[in-house]
Amino acid sequence: MGNDNPPADHAFIDDDKSGNAVEENLKSRTTWLRGLFMLISCVLASVAVFAGSVIVVLGFFWVLFTGEVNRQVRQAGQSVATYIYDIACYLTFNTDEKPFPLGGQWPSGRNEEA
Repeated sequence: MGNDNPPADHAFIDDDKSGNAVEENLKSRTTWLRGLFMLISCVLASVAVFAGSVIVVLGFFWVLFTGEVNRQVRQAGQSVATYIYDIACYLTFNTDEKPFPLGGQWPSGRNEEA
């Protein structure tokens, strides 16, 4: 998202309106709703980090015992990593698209190199 296109829920105050900009922002339903989705996204990110850690350990032991990388474990890791990235983009206002399950779809985990 470029600097010319702020998020849709970003509150702008017209100079022609009477009232305090902070008061207007505090009363903005979309801002509070975004805050709720951000809180839920933080919880989901914590769960995803835990799942990613389990995938890392499984992948390590797979390589340790077989000497080969497991394609399914690698794809699962890519999927979780992409999901965490999607959440980070939403939390930092780089996108308005809500991450799964709040609005977006689960990342496929497909890597172009695979």
